[in-house]
Amino acid sequence: GKTFFARWLEERARREGFATTEVQISETETPLHRLETVYRRAMERLTVANSAPGALHDIIERWFFRLEQDVLSGQMAPTSQAATHIDPEDDAAVEAAVEALMEHRLAAVSRRSPQFAATLRAWHHAQTQGDRAQAQALMAWLAGQPNVSAQVKRAAGLKGDIDHFGALSALQGLLAVLRDSGLGGLVLVLDEVETLQRVRSDAREKSLNALRQLIDEVDGGRFPGLFILITGTPAFYDGPQGVQRLAPLAQRLHTDFSGDPRWDNPRAVQLRLTGMTQPRLQEVGLRIRDLFAEGSSARERVSARCDDRVVRRLADALVGQFGGQARVAPRLFLKKLVTDILDRIELFEDFDPLQHYQPTVGTHEMTAEERRAAQSVDDIELDL
Repeated sequence: GKTFFARWLEERARREGFATTEVQISETETPLHRLETVYRRAMERLTVANSAPGALHDIIERWFFRLEQDVLSGQMAPTSQAATHIDPEDDAAVEAAVEALMEHRLAAVSRRSPQFAATLRAWHHAQTQGDRAQAQALMAWLAGQPNVSAQVKRAAGLKGDIDHFGALSALQGLLAVLRDSGLGGLVLVLDEVETLQRVRSDAREKSLNALRQLIDEVDGGRFPGLFILITGTPAFYDGPQGVQRLAPLAQRLHTDFSGDPRWDNPRAVQLRLTGMTQPRLQEVGLRIRDLFAEGSSARERVSARCDDRVVRRLADALVGQFGGQARVAPRLFLKKLVTDILDRIELFEDFDPLQHYQPTVGTHEMTAEERRAAQSVDDIELDL
């Protein structure tokens, strides 16, 4: 449920005018202590409303488009000596005014990330000159991609690639561009952080310290407009191989979950997902039924034949199959609800699930976790 919740939150943030990105923390591909790798993955998954992942290019173009709109509407930089009203037909005048306003806006970016600002200048110049290869290479460098040619970097006045510390500076530059583009900020999801428990001790210590540094700098105001969601298992937050290994981090993330989950504070630094229950499983089933019916050519039949009794019977059968553990049941419950019941009602006019369907689950359908939950004491072989 952690990843599902995180993606639901991302979708909600995009509707509210934020950019979002998600990074799956991995020991080999995206180790948390190498922030340059985390930044690169974040840029690959960067998304805004109505865009596919990898929206950095769209965001930069949107930023320059707003510059041009501001120029044409007379919102010039206060220090600019150019005329406040530009003839839209005068391409040279518009370009000169955009350059002047760009420099004014980039002043704030330059203070936080000089190389980020320099790349934007070089990218804009390459675009206006029609040098697509140069522009694409510069955009790749801006996204944290390695192996950009030395010639491209020399032409833009860049040194090396975005490293561990450069990633934080580049993130500051991106946040300034997002704000200036009319976006609310950036929601960054660090998913599967519990994998840190399985890495070498030195890498784990560096990763936990990087997490502590990031939290402190967000709290200190270095990244205005950045919201970070970290997902992890209870063992990661409370166990000996996770957050508890770094006392300062453990203190920052500590949340008291000793009481009734109903009174959990949604403003606390940690939120716990209490897991699926049987009533919730039935509620999900009813919502899926309603969504299916809305898009079905047999809407009335689907709603009538798959009534609350059918959904309740299926939920009871699946939860009972797994020894009352509702948290294990959702995958097979939803699969059977759609393929075994809803599809058949839509396809066959005389199919009635109360008469023609009996919920069953075979071991070949189950994952390893589901098989363990379904196993009874009678199935356990004892060596006597």
